[in-house]
Amino acid sequence: MTRGGAEKSRADGPERKCIATGETQPKAGLIRFVLGPDNQVYPDVMGKLPGRGVYVTATKAALEQAVKKKLFARGFKAQVTVQDGLVDEVERQVLRRTVDLISLARKSGDAVGGYEKVKDWLDKEEARILIQASDGSGRGKSKLSTPHRGKYIGCMTADELGMAFGRETVIHAALASGGLSQRVVEEAQRLQGLREKGGIGRTEG
Repeated sequence: MTRGGAEKSRADGPERKCIATGETQPKAGLIRFVLGPDNQVYPDVMGKLPGRGVYVTATKAALEQAVKKKLFARGFKAQVTVQDGLVDEVERQVLRRTVDLISLARKSGDAVGGYEKVKDWLDKEEARILIQASDGSGRGKSKLSTPHRGKYIGCMTADELGMAFGRETVIHAALASGGLSQRVVEEAQRLQGLREKGGIGRTEG
């Protein structure tokens, strides 16, 4: 059993303990925070900042609880400053990370956007992940189905998907297997938790 955010290893990767829920889970579902020289708490969405970290489950409820109950001070065993709007800042950073990963996948040929291209990939069974804008037409989105044993992401807006593809808006997108796909799924899972709406992880088949 780990305490205080200590590492615990399992077959599915290292785990950490959430300071809000007390549960231990894989790092992919958590947000890491570090303490700056100014004793301010900073989100470390990519998990690369130096120093000891504490972890919070990637949901709005868990983050709000960590702030409200002053759990960062307990986790760091120090007097800390928590910036106003920390929960919103975490969501912004996770969104940026998700957009960047999809953009990288597009540049490497592992992602396409637009109804016709996505439909073609689905027909050829090249797509493993279907992404659709949360604010897109339900009727239009229903014409495309999640790949067999694939994943579905639906927690981003058309404008946000558009940023990943260098367009104003994108309603439909798809990712091939391998490459950055798993990392996109993990970030989108965190984003969904922070937004408490949309959909991801719907496996079919």
